[in-house]
Amino acid sequence: MNLMIGDVAHLLDLLWSWISTSENDQNSLRPYGDPQMIRFGAHVVLVLRYLLGDEMKDAFKEKLTTVGDLILNMYAMYLFSKHHEELVGVYASQLARHLCIDLFVHMMEQRLDSSMHVKYKLFLAAIEYLPFSSEDVSKASFEDIVERVLSRSREIKVSKYDEKLSDVAEQYRLQSLQKAMVIQWLCFTPPSTIGDSDIIKAKLLMKALMHSNTLFREFALISMLRVPKMPIGAHMLLSFLAEPLKQPKDTLLSFDDHNVTDNLHEFEEWRDYYACDATYRNWLKIELENSAVPPADLSLEEKENAIAAAKETLNSSLSLLLRDGSPWLSLVEENLSESKEHIFLELHAAAILCTPSGECMVPDATLCTALTSALYAAVSEEDVLKRKLMVNVAVSSGDKYCLEVALRCIAEDGDGLGLNEANDGGLLATVMAAGFKGELNRFQTGVTMEISRLDAWYSDSDGSLESPATYIVRGLCRRCCLPEIILRCMQVSVFLAESGEPPDHRNELIELVSSSQSGMLHLFSQHQLQEFLLFERDCCLNAMEYQEESSVVDA
Repeated sequence: MNLMIGDVAHLLDLLWSWISTSENDQNSLRPYGDPQMIRFGAHVVLVLRYLLGDEMKDAFKEKLTTVGDLILNMYAMYLFSKHHEELVGVYASQLARHLCIDLFVHMMEQRLDSSMHVKYKLFLAAIEYLPFSSEDVSKASFEDIVERVLSRSREIKVSKYDEKLSDVAEQYRLQSLQKAMVIQWLCFTPPSTIGDSDIIKAKLLMKALMHSNTLFREFALISMLRVPKMPIGAHMLLSFLAEPLKQPKDTLLSFDDHNVTDNLHEFEEWRDYYACDATYRNWLKIELENSAVPPADLSLEEKENAIAAAKETLNSSLSLLLRDGSPWLSLVEENLSESKEHIFLELHAAAILCTPSGECMVPDATLCTALTSALYAAVSEEDVLKRKLMVNVAVSSGDKYCLEVALRCIAEDGDGLGLNEANDGGLLATVMAAGFKGELNRFQTGVTMEISRLDAWYSDSDGSLESPATYIVRGLCRRCCLPEIILRCMQVSVFLAESGEPPDHRNELIELVSSSQSGMLHLFSQHQLQEFLLFERDCCLNAMEYQEESSVVDA
């Protein structure tokens, strides 16, 4: 009757009252009411919008927009709950921009652990019914949705942990898997039926490379422990991107953007790093298994496997460290113009504190104050004053185990201004590296910071963030990863010398660390240099002992 007399506004209110959520539950992402009535209401809304179009009066149009969106949103969620992902796009694409984005983000997060087939259906629902990018601020786009999904995947999440503090630290490391899985949304192939499918495919790959590099940096900094366990998040990223990167890159490289080649190059750098890391962990796994068996009971094959794995580790590591051309992760990033005044640098990190035993510390105000003081002390007082260094540490509002650390300093030539040729991340990376290596003065010995999120920015004098300062995070990774690779090489060299297979490359490693041209020495902390020298001493002693034993046997 309402439809016959033209009282569409009342009709919409009536339909919504029949299918809406109860007053006690305002979660609009859960369907209620009769499914047939929800379906009927959604199609009535679509028909009315199509027939009436721009002819509606303002009040009438607002009713059809607001109540209509509520009905369409509910039906889309009903279809999603029944696993009809392929139908969702028809209705979700008619929603207001914020509702459409919220809906798809919710669905993608809910299906993150689903099969590839299910996720691809949801991908198609978005890519086929929404524009890839849109200049109309009132309409959602696929790019908007993906940006939100990627951003939310790196946010601090309120989690329920087991009672053991060691479990908390382990669960933080496992979160890397969830972060990595989000990349799969960018690795699907758009159907050829949509316009500019090749360009869209290349743009998705570009976005996947950029976000993967961000995650690779974070994953590397939480994978410093010398344990056999692989960094699962990093290897999942590599597996997702393996197939897309096998395809021709002509469209990708045709983009007039230096970030394309930079991100592709950095991805290849990380692929080499994690391949090197995997060979080390494979050797460590074999060695730990062998060490649990009395030497007399080890078979010749087991000994040879350990030696072969050790040699493979050395070869892969040395190829990364001693390669021709530019050093690892040494992209010279052109920073902001030297003529621009009052440019500041900021580094924001979310992190937990771990004791040498692997347990997570529960931070409080006293601990935050102590950590703040220790971070200031990581550089000289002269640098603190000259660069106007500011450090702020607070317990995260979203997670009682997590700290939010913010560093800020003024840029200077070579660190934020001009070219960053040192490739060491500058002052802020120096401060954070001390925390990651567990070598903060005036703080508990051996306590390390393990990050869950890390970003660096240029900002103005008012504190407004302007653009990413990626060179800081890259330099921080060089400060932490390169010394660790060298120390692992020395650890493996000690094993080989003990096994009667003294390596031939020890002198090259010593020259690499001591050379002023390599710039490697200042990446090492005092403790790491001491460890390097101890490994070298053990290597020499083991080689001498083996030679003496061989001489006795020969005699």
